[in-house]
Amino acid sequence: MPATSWLDPARERLDAAPRPVTFFFRDDDAGWGDARLLELLDHFDRAGLPLDVAVIPAALDAPLARELRARHAAAGRLGLHQHGYDHANHEPEGRKQEFGPARSPSEQRRDIEAGRRRLEDLLGDTVAPIFTPPWNRCTRTTAECLAALGFRVLSREARAEPFGVDGLVEVPVDVDWFAKRRGAPLSQAQIGEHLAAEIAGGGPVGVMFHHAVMDDADMAAAGDLLALLAGHPACRFASILELAG
Repeated sequence: MPATSWLDPARERLDAAPRPVTFFFRDDDAGWGDARLLELLDHFDRAGLPLDVAVIPAALDAPLARELRARHAAAGRLGLHQHGYDHANHEPEGRKQEFGPARSPSEQRRDIEAGRRRLEDLLGDTVAPIFTPPWNRCTRTTAECLAALGFRVLSREARAEPFGVDGLVEVPVDVDWFAKRRGAPLSQAQIGEHLAAEIAGGGPVGVMFHHAVMDDADMAAAGDLLALLAGHPACRFASILELAG
């Protein structure tokens, strides 16, 4: 069986698409696993596709910041934005959240502002007014803080109920490279089926990566996906800010 057969359902849906389908890509947790991050960025550079990278402010160091700024300037396809503050769980029980119901509005705002200052210090004006909460979870309080602080976009996952906060556009991702079903990670074939279903819906289709937990096989598969999409006439590509309008 060909190594890329898991992409056949997506390829067939693209071949049959009545109109172009727009894709965007988000990678989370910059500041962790730098070597894997750069490897993923190389895949996007080879494919000539845009990627929005969610950066953990407290985990970002000066060497990685210099590399990200250089790549942002060189290609113009790399977007950088804020991913929480330190990616720490503050919930005493239940699902992990950095910006969950256990934290007061003042605590949330303090960390959002501290994270923004650190990213601006290290990345300058390359930082987009986008916020991705760790684990794709936050509260309406978070959204209200973001709007008050001048953020334009909140990006979570498509299953999250929109908050509808004035001044804050939500651009969710649809396909999680590391999603689980009944507690088990999706297989490549299941990811391919999910992609096909989202393509059939007409898009936009958001694909989310987590470079720090990607192994060699994951990277190869990501490269195969990007090659398929970049070479298909039915595909269009956008950044998160472009989709937010």
